[in-house]
Amino acid sequence: MSIFMLTNCTEKQPAEPAPAAEAPAPSQADLVKRGEYLVHIMGCNDCHTPKIMTDKGPAPDPARLLSGYPADEKLATIADPKVLKDFVLFNGSLTVGIGPWGSTFAANLTPDDTGLGNWTLEQFGKALREGKSKGMDGTRPLLPPMPWQNYTSLNDDDLAAMFAYLQSIPPVKNAVPAPLPPAAM
Repeated sequence: MSIFMLTNCTEKQPAEPAPAAEAPAPSQADLVKRGEYLVHIMGCNDCHTPKIMTDKGPAPDPARLLSGYPADEKLATIADPKVLKDFVLFNGSLTVGIGPWGSTFAANLTPDDTGLGNWTLEQFGKALREGKSKGMDGTRPLLPPMPWQNYTSLNDDDLAAMFAYLQSIPPVKNAVPAPLPPAAM
C-alpha cells in the first residue's frame, strides 16, 4: 500500500502574530475598586479604623473608616511601664500600639487635611516603600507597629490604586497625636 502526499510549495505561510496591543489604562472606577481590595486584604483597617463592639466582637466603624486613632480618646495609663520591655500593648480599638519605642497612633488615611488630603502619590509611595513619616525625606521613620517593611516591593500600579481609593473615601477630620517617647508614658 502506498500513500502519496501532495503539498503546494507556494502555499502562504501563516503570518506572525501581531504584537499584543497595550492594555488600556484602567478607569478611575476600576483603580478605586482595585485600591479598595488591596487596602482590605493588606489589613489597613486593622489599625487605621476605630472599632465598634458588635455581638461578634470588635468591627471597623464605618462612620470613621480609616480615620486613625480618635484624637479625642484618652490614652490609658499603664500601671507598670516595665511590662513594655517584654510586651506590645494595643488599645481596645487597635488604633494605638505601645511598646519599648513609646506610643504610636494609627494615622488618619482619609482625604481630609488632617489625613492624606494634602499628600501626593509620591509622598504616599515614600511612606509605604521607605517608611518615611509624612512621606518626606528628613522626617522620622514610621514606628511600630506599622509594617511598612512589608510594602517595600509594592508595584506602581497597586500603589496608585491604593492612593486613588484612599482619596475617594469620605474625609474624616481627626488630627491624630504625634508619637510619644517611652519616657512620656
